Amino acid sequence: MSLLVVGLSHRSAPVSVLERAALTVGAQAKLLHDTVAAEPAAEAAVLATCNRIELYADVDKFHAGVAELSTLLALHSGVGLEELTPYLYVHYEDRAVHHLFSVACGLDSMVVGEGQILGQIKDSLARAQELHTAGRLLNDLFQQALRVGKRAHSETGIDRAGQSLVTFGLEQLAGRESVAAWAKGKRALVIGAGSMSSLAAATLARSGVDEVVVANRTLERAERLAAILGDGGTGVTARAVPMDSVAEELTRADVAVSCTGATGLVLTAADVTAALAGRADADGADGGAEHRADAGARDVRAGESVCTDDDCLIAPAPGHMGHPDHSGHPGHPDHAVHTDRSGLATDRPTTPDGCPVGSEVGDETAYEQHAALVGNSPAVGAAAARTSRTAPAALASAARAAALHLLDLAMPRDIDAAAHRLPGVRLVDIESLADASADAPMAADVDAVRTIVSDEVAAFGAAQRAAHITPTVVALRTMAADVVSSEMARLDGRLPALGDKERAEITQTVRRVVDKLLHAPTVRVKQLASEPGGAGYADALRTLFDLDPETVAAVSRADLLSNAGGRLGQHQENDEPKRGRA
Repeated sequence: MSLLVVGLSHRSAPVSVLERAALTVGAQAKLLHDTVAAEPAAEAAVLATCNRIELYADVDKFHAGVAELSTLLALHSGVGLEELTPYLYVHYEDRAVHHLFSVACGLDSMVVGEGQILGQIKDSLARAQELHTAGRLLNDLFQQALRVGKRAHSETGIDRAGQSLVTFGLEQLAGRESVAAWAKGKRALVIGAGSMSSLAAATLARSGVDEVVVANRTLERAERLAAILGDGGTGVTARAVPMDSVAEELTRADVAVSCTGATGLVLTAADVTAALAGRADADGADGGAEHRADAGARDVRAGESVCTDDDCLIAPAPGHMGHPDHSGHPGHPDHAVHTDRSGLATDRPTTPDGCPVGSEVGDETAYEQHAALVGNSPAVGAAAARTSRTAPAALASAARAAALHLLDLAMPRDIDAAAHRLPGVRLVDIESLADASADAPMAADVDAVRTIVSDEVAAFGAAQRAAHITPTVVALRTMAADVVSSEMARLDGRLPALGDKERAEITQTVRRVVDKLLHAPTVRVKQLASEPGGAGYADALRTLFDLDPETVAAVSRADLLSNAGGRLGQHQENDEPKRGRA
C-alpha cells in the first residue's frame, strides 16, 4: 500500500472555487466512509480548512487511486469533476509526506508560519480515528506531522515569518495603525463561537476593545465563550446573544468578525446597509457618543472640507454624500474604483481632487507571532498610528456611521462580498487576505524549517520501510520456533527416557543455534529495507524461506490491533491548541 494525497488549496485554486468546494463536517464523514469503501483505498483522512481541502489515503494502485479520490472529492464537494480537475494537485509516497509536513510547519499556509494548522491536523486525525478510517500509515503520518510542526516552531524562528489568519486580518483592517491603537474603545461583534471566532474574540479582547458581543446559533456556546472572555483579565465587557440579534447588534458595532459553518451568507449587503442606516439613526438620536468619534479617529481640521491627502480617511465633504448629482453610480465622473495597499478594492465616490471618500489605505506592518489563547503577547502590528485630522462637527455623525469594519474568515464566505462597495464599510475576507499575504515578508528561518522537513521526511520513510518488513521478520522467527518445537517433539518420541534437565538443555541449545543463524540476516534485512528502494527485501525474505503470506498478514493485523489503543492515547498527548480553539 502507498500514501496518496489529492487536494486543492489557495495556491492552486481561486477562492471562488474553494468556497464552493468547502466540505461540512457531515460531508467529510461521508467522504471518508466512501473512500475506504472504494477498491483502491484502505485508509483515509480529510484535512479541510478555510483555504485547503485534501484527501489522504493509503492506496494499492496509483492511477486508480487518483481517479477514485478525485471523483469522490468532486462528488462530495458539489463541484463538477471537469471543473474541479484543473485545480487539483496530487502527491504520492515521499512527496505526499513532504507536503503534509510542510503544511504542518506553516510553510504552505496563506500566512507563512502560522500555527493554527496544527490544531486542524489534530482535528483531522481525531475525526479519522473516530470514524475508524485511519490505520497504521495515516496514524503514523499525522502523529509525526504534529511532532514536526511543533519542532519547527520550537527550534526555529518561523513564528517571526507570519502570524495567524485572525491577526493578519485585523492588521489589514487596522491599516497604518497598530491593532491595539485601532481596536481601543471599539465595540466588537463576533459571529460564531467555534475555533476561529473564539480566537478572534480573544485577540480583540486583548487588543483593547471595550466590548465583545458573541452571537451563535447555540446560545450556550456563545455564553461559554463570553464567560471565558469576561474572566480573562483583559477588562473587556463580554456578553452573548442569539443569532437573531445580529442585525440589532451590528448597528452598535464598530467591527464585526464572522466565521461560521453556514453554507449560505450570514450577512448580506442589504443587512449591512440596514445596519449602517440604524447606526446613523442611533447617532442622530445620541450625538454624545464620543467614543464612536474616537473609534473612527479621523477628523478634518475645522474649516477643511476637501481632502488633498490620498492616504487619509475622512467623512465626505458637505453636500457631496447623498447629493443627487453625486450618487456614486458606475459611470459617473465622480465615481472611481480605488485599490488600497492591501489589495482590497473600494468602489467609492471621490472628491474633485481624487481623494477616495471614506477609504482607508493600509501599509506594511511588522509581523509578530500570534499568541492568542496561547500566551500573553502584546497586541500585534507595529506600524505607527497615523496623525489624524479633525472633522467639522457637522460631519461627526456621518464619520461615526461610516466606521464599520468587517472581517470574514469563513469558507464559504459569511459576508456578502458586495458589502465592500458600501460607503463607509471596510471588508476583509479570505480572498483579500490571500492577495495581501502574497507580499508578506519571509524570515530566514524558513530555510531552517525546510531542512527540518526534509530530514523528517527521510526519517519517516526509513521507519515506514523498516516497519513494512517487520511482520515478515516476525513470521520468519515464528516459523523457526515452530520448527524447533516440532523437532523437540520428535526427539521425545525417539528418546522417551530423556530427563527433563537434559531435554531443557537440548531445547535451549537448539534455540540458540537458530537465533544466531537468523540474527545477522534479519538485522541486515531491516537496515536494507529502510533505505530507498528497499521494499523488495520483504518479498525476497518470504520467497527464500517459503513463508506463508497469510501468516505474515496475520502478524500485521495483530500488530495493528495491539497498537490501536496506544496510538489513540499518544494522540491525546498532542495538546497543541486547536487553532486557538476555546
